[in-house]
Amino acid sequence: MKSHPRKSKHEPLACLILAAGKGTRMNSVRNKVLHTLLGVPMAAYAVERARDIGAAAIVAVLGHQKDEVVQVLGNRFGPGAVKVVDQKDQKGTGHAVRLGLRPLAGFKGLVVILYGDVPLLRTETLVALIEAAGKTGSLAMLTSVVRDPTGYGRIVRDDAGMIVEVVEHKDANHAQHRIAEVNAGIYAAPVEFLRMATAKLSARNSQGEYYLTDIVARAAASIGVISVDVAAEEMSGVNDRQQLVAAEKILAARIVAEHGKRATFRAPGQVVVEASVTIEPDAEIGRNVVLRGRTHIGAFARIEDGAMLTDAVVGKGAHVLPYCVITGATIGENAKVGPFAHLRPGTVLGPDVHVGNFVETKKTQLGRGSKANHLTYLGDTIVGEKVNIGAGTITCNYNGFEKRQTIIEDGAFIGSDTQLVAPVRVGKRAVVAAGATIIEDVRAGALAISRVPCKQIDGYADRLAERYPKKASGKTSGKSSGKSSGKISG
Repeated sequence: MKSHPRKSKHEPLACLILAAGKGTRMNSVRNKVLHTLLGVPMAAYAVERARDIGAAAIVAVLGHQKDEVVQVLGNRFGPGAVKVVDQKDQKGTGHAVRLGLRPLAGFKGLVVILYGDVPLLRTETLVALIEAAGKTGSLAMLTSVVRDPTGYGRIVRDDAGMIVEVVEHKDANHAQHRIAEVNAGIYAAPVEFLRMATAKLSARNSQGEYYLTDIVARAAASIGVISVDVAAEEMSGVNDRQQLVAAEKILAARIVAEHGKRATFRAPGQVVVEASVTIEPDAEIGRNVVLRGRTHIGAFARIEDGAMLTDAVVGKGAHVLPYCVITGATIGENAKVGPFAHLRPGTVLGPDVHVGNFVETKKTQLGRGSKANHLTYLGDTIVGEKVNIGAGTITCNYNGFEKRQTIIEDGAFIGSDTQLVAPVRVGKRAVVAAGATIIEDVRAGALAISRVPCKQIDGYADRLAERYPKKASGKTSGKSSGKSSGKISG
């Protein structure tokens, strides 16, 4: 489910993303914002929201493992898409915003302040925040009424109901601790105000930091403050692994709920669908299915229980049976895969193809109507149309130094337990007998046989029993009628 930009009418916009902290409660060697939710680094969610609202400039204030975060963001959004400021001395959120405004010299417009560890914020909420700031010229802030406000900054209002300040939890008095309306820490304000307000911040507080929340009192005395209500879920930050898992669960439920308006999910709570996945109407998704990356599920396709698809394309009406692993593969219309099939990158199945249980493919094409139903490995192979590949067939594509290709042309029949030693070509309508090892091209329409003659030795079972009488005593005995035509070997 791709996000779609919902730009504010009030432009230009810039966005600051505060992500300098280490995140010690994660107990990890990695920066907190590098941990992933549904395959996406946490810091990327804020960048996505900034892009959704049409921010002309995006600035990330980084600190711990700055280079690693820059690399991750660059890989995802392109080099230079996010401007970076290094907050070497982390003196609070107010100090971070002051630094983050430096790359915006000459910018005139609204600035939105986000965080790298708040992945549940919705684009629609930010649009409402920007509209409020743009219409009034005030500082707009997200607030929420919560059951347990512990740890949050409290919203202090005057008798007229206007916000006058935010008091941090550690600085609040007993009466203020009882306030249930809290600050989400997400703001939109004119850049000129932010420059002035952050320049005048003081560190005289219990933390000895420059609180960004102190700009609220300054705004109340000048440009005014307007609040926009936000659900507590959206403003929830991720500080430890339990919160990470909880946030991922919420994101997954949102995505499935949106797709569930057009497709059927047999057990919505047991499915993982990443945001980049697309699903067409009338598809059906079974239990414990995982859909990752750029996977696309066509209309009327069925993905059964336990299947895991990554960067896969499933055509209209295709059927993926239980417990298949499909990565970087394309499945044609009305094709059937599995159960227990493994399609590796470069696999392309044409329409009406059948790939059955315990079949593995890699960098392989199967043409329309071809079948490989049992216990087969096809690597670096081109298979034509209406080819039957018997159980236990292997394309021997690697000689220890390089991969080589096998080509099986239209209408060929490959018998069970066949080894095709690449490079080799099987011509149109050729037949390869079961148990053959093919080391040279097979002519069109020919029968290829590669077998050791079958030799039978009559009476062998009785002679073997005589050699091991104790072990044979428990077995059914009976003299064979034929005479031996050879000696017992071994």
